[in-house]
Amino acid sequence: MKKNILIFAGTTEGRQLAEYAVKKGIPCIVSAATEYGEELLENDLQLRKEKHKKSELRVIHGRMDQQEMEIFFEKEQVGLVIDATHPFAVIATENIQRACKNSGIEYLRCLRDFLTEAKAVRSEKLACERRNAITKSDSSVVCVNSVEEAVDYLEQTQGNILITTGSKELDKYTRLTNYKERCYARVLSVLPSVMQSIDLGFSGKHLIAMQGPFSREMNLALLHQTEAKYFVTKESGKNGGFAEKLEAAEQAGAVLLVIGRPIEEGLSVEEAEQEMRKWSRD
Repeated sequence: MKKNILIFAGTTEGRQLAEYAVKKGIPCIVSAATEYGEELLENDLQLRKEKHKKSELRVIHGRMDQQEMEIFFEKEQVGLVIDATHPFAVIATENIQRACKNSGIEYLRCLRDFLTEAKAVRSEKLACERRNAITKSDSSVVCVNSVEEAVDYLEQTQGNILITTGSKELDKYTRLTNYKERCYARVLSVLPSVMQSIDLGFSGKHLIAMQGPFSREMNLALLHQTEAKYFVTKESGKNGGFAEKLEAAEQAGAVLLVIGRPIEEGLSVEEAEQEMRKWSRD
């Protein structure tokens, strides 16, 4: 019996692979970490399923550790895993890789081609090329390797900060002096993210709960509203709205503080689609 393809989604790339599976009638399972992620995928794919009646795609949600993944692989007869989780979801990727190795399952990593996109945005501005330097600055763009390094940099500055790196590592910003006054956090508009942020002391006008994608105009409006001198983001590429953030920061006269993503090797969306097609034909 032909084994299943399992896509760990969590990014635009994961959604694109799911859409491709629907379009080509490739049977697969798509896993989202949260119920909210499952809902977004289901809503996005429903119309495509109507157009392609032969679709055999199933969407599930729930975080799994390595052992739970191995059990799931066996139960669902998984033969190919495509990891399209977020570039910064390092622990998830490590668990997926170990589970695949232990289960003898083929593993593919689907990545964002950030450097190609970056050159198209504005090559001379992207100080975040693959270097080992802790911080590199051209005065309007500052690049660091982690949230911890971002906090160390910000502690030496003055002025308000707009944080768009998510709620998962928001606690690290509480090390900043007067963080409750200086920091404005933009997080997903889901209850766990909002409650976690509130528990950390981000509330009132200092907590912005919204669902992206965000345009240049929206980013610019938030920079003006918060009077932010620093705009903190992750190295998210085109699909993560990096260009819009860069342009908004430039227009607002704010410093864009970019947290570089982990260096990985993997496939583009197009290459991953080719592998899915090969797998379905074999």
